[in-house]
Amino acid sequence: MFKKIYRGIEMTGQFYREEFRDIRRDSGAILILVGALMIYPVIYSIAYKNEVVRELKTTIVDLDRTSASHQLIKMLEGAEQIEVDHVAVSLDEAKNDFYEGNSGGIVVIPQNFEKDILNGKQTNVSVFADGSYFLIYRQLVAGSVKTVGTFSAGIEIKKLMMEGKTYDQAIQQRDPLSADIHFWFNPSSGYGSFVMPGIIIIILQQTLLIGIGMLGGTAKEKNRDSFMVPVALKKGGVLPILFGKTLSYLTIYAVNCVITMIWIHSWFNYPNQGSYFTVLMLTLPFLLSVIFMGITFSVVFKRRESSIMFMVFLSPIVVFLSGISWPASSIPPIVYNLAHLFPSTIMMPAYLRVRSMGVGIDAIKHEYFLMLLQMCFYFCTAAMALYFSARHNARKILPQTPSALASD
Repeated sequence: MFKKIYRGIEMTGQFYREEFRDIRRDSGAILILVGALMIYPVIYSIAYKNEVVRELKTTIVDLDRTSASHQLIKMLEGAEQIEVDHVAVSLDEAKNDFYEGNSGGIVVIPQNFEKDILNGKQTNVSVFADGSYFLIYRQLVAGSVKTVGTFSAGIEIKKLMMEGKTYDQAIQQRDPLSADIHFWFNPSSGYGSFVMPGIIIIILQQTLLIGIGMLGGTAKEKNRDSFMVPVALKKGGVLPILFGKTLSYLTIYAVNCVITMIWIHSWFNYPNQGSYFTVLMLTLPFLLSVIFMGITFSVVFKRRESSIMFMVFLSPIVVFLSGISWPASSIPPIVYNLAHLFPSTIMMPAYLRVRSMGVGIDAIKHEYFLMLLQMCFYFCTAAMALYFSARHNARKILPQTPSALASD
């Protein structure tokens, strides 16, 4: 028995070296498995480094031209979301500014603005925002509403003080119920801190699947798998092949995970509340699931280009169904359940809760159990895929039947 175990370990090491050699000799695979993991997270993180949209160029249309309207313009200039680029004399001039791309929105102060305020009448400040660009729309509306609300509160407080109330009494009467708002886990509401941890998981998965598929297609083109046939068709012989391939990819992605999950997080100050031990416990079954899934699909691709086309086709679907670009609760249940075929769909919510909220393994035990089940499932599919691939190759390159080979 010990002799068989030793022989199995020896064969695993042999297939590990063979797979590692194939990776090292394939420049395309190195670019995907190593280069992409260096390039994509860094470029995306630099692009999202500012976290929130600030100083959005805005055109002001002042149709009143009074001290009150000038005061409101000064307050708008002080808002962090808005940069007053130009004060136009008419709405048509402001529209031309907007359509030429010189501003992201328009704020219109109406005629009789100061007069209506002094007479105690309600007046309206109009905000025209680009609804086709969600981030710009949100920031312009938020900055304008906050500024106009502050301006309006100042007017009400002054009126109450003129009636004989103290400043504190006026504040309390104007705002009897004050909301104390706290933003957990992402205090700055930064877009990069929200999206990048999840995007890193998607990048890890997709590059690994593409790389394994490319190497599988290359092996088919160059008939490299023929040497595995006698081993794979023996009882239990497929396991050393599977373990050897898996360990080679796991070695590379252990380094990649350190770079993307530790160095990138630290460099760009992404949320990092959880322990690295919990992250490791999550990452290991995730990587194994992706590797086994990649090996399962790799036997299907007859050409290396096929894996790239297939995975590029799937990438937008994976990102959308992961729940990061659109809440999972708003995705039709049947579609979201099908998305659980991808390891990232299970990994992402658990990973984000660990890194952003600092929860332990007990809080994500349901997702962790699903990941272990998924890992076992793809382990079985990968083993069967390698076995049936070996049988198919045996019919082409060897005169013996698979049953005869298995008895050798």
